[in-house]
Amino acid sequence: MKFIFEGEEEIGSSSLGPFIEEHKDLLKCDVILVSDTSLIGADVPSITTGLRGLAYWQIEVTGPNRDLHSGTFGGAVANPANVLCKLIGDVTGPDGKIRFPGFYDDVEEASKEERELVASIPFDEDEYKKSLGIKNIFGEEGYSTIERTGYRPSFDVCGLWSGYQGEGAKTVIPSKAYAKISSRLVPHQDYKKIGQLVVDYFNKVSPDTVDVKVEMLHGGYGYVCPIDFPAYKAAERGFEAVFGKRPLPVRIGGSIPIISTFEKLLGTKSVLMGFGLESNAIHSPNENMPVDLWKKGIEAVVNFHLEYDKEV
Repeated sequence: MKFIFEGEEEIGSSSLGPFIEEHKDLLKCDVILVSDTSLIGADVPSITTGLRGLAYWQIEVTGPNRDLHSGTFGGAVANPANVLCKLIGDVTGPDGKIRFPGFYDDVEEASKEERELVASIPFDEDEYKKSLGIKNIFGEEGYSTIERTGYRPSFDVCGLWSGYQGEGAKTVIPSKAYAKISSRLVPHQDYKKIGQLVVDYFNKVSPDTVDVKVEMLHGGYGYVCPIDFPAYKAAERGFEAVFGKRPLPVRIGGSIPIISTFEKLLGTKSVLMGFGLESNAIHSPNENMPVDLWKKGIEAVVNFHLEYDKEV
């Protein structure tokens, strides 16, 4: 057994990647066990089987060489803010599909067995909407909310600014408009490939009435652990021995960047056996973990090792 302790997870584990690259022989292993994830509930055990990746861009649209009077020039000069909004608005269709050509080429569909297990995860849609203060949900047709946030890619505007933003009114056509956009990616989607795909798309569809500059800011890879993977089966039995029921597989919308790095550099899969709860208030005052669940976690990990020993 080999143990790795590091304190940079919240900033992307920037030092750990080079360390792994330099010490591949030292870190060679059969499987990696990570406990940086959560359970659906204290009485609903689950194993995280997937993490989404990320691609992030900034778009700059430039029109006239200065802000213009919207009365004198309105209707004669393209408005960069209008153009930017249309470019972004055209990306997602009414069916929730993302329209970048080739965007879904490498997206892996979850197996029928896994989708059936996901469908059994307790989820109250009305309570979900109420907690967010929204009237209805929106997403890719043919998938549940849980699948949309863990199993499918997404496209979102993270920031948008242009023109006059002070109090009252100022009638201007802005010279420039900006947006920061991101896509959460699923395993097998290469953020570098997607990054260039999106840059090429906006360059192709942008009108010649403005200049459009798209800059890729950063990105990361997703990760998936197959539910028929021997180490996953061992973790499943480890949970079942302690919690008395089979854990449900769940993919989460966020990322743990080092997991894909492990796989890329060491060629080794990771099993994500975490024991956190939403009530733990992670990253908040009074962060906590129930002692009884902590003890169950220890027992489940011990059982994982015993079960994995049988697999190999």
